[in-house]
Amino acid sequence: MEREPRLQTDFWVKAYMRRCQGSGGAAFVVRRGNREAGVVLIKPNHLNGGFAVLARSRDLDGAVIWRRATGPDPVEETAAERYVEQQIKFDPDLWVIEVEDREGRHFLDEPVHAD
Repeated sequence: MEREPRLQTDFWVKAYMRRCQGSGGAAFVVRRGNREAGVVLIKPNHLNGGFAVLARSRDLDGAVIWRRATGPDPVEETAAERYVEQQIKFDPDLWVIEVEDREGRHFLDEPVHAD
């Protein structure tokens, strides 16, 4: 299997934030990680008390997907933050981007799967 070229994380984050803002959402970096190779968590905020945490992964064929690490349904912010804090203990170089959108959109191109 041929590996796809890897973008530096900070470049990907900047492009993703522009996509969110250009599509009517608001995106904020709430935690900066390693600029070259940090893992990114996306934290959609539905602006009604519902949150999720999305984590990048790969499917069985090696294609990039995102998984709803907090489950299929929105969770309270405390549950989302608890998941993020657990991940920081394992990987202190990770990034966290919060996306505010009343429709619950995440603005990712890749598919999102529930855990």
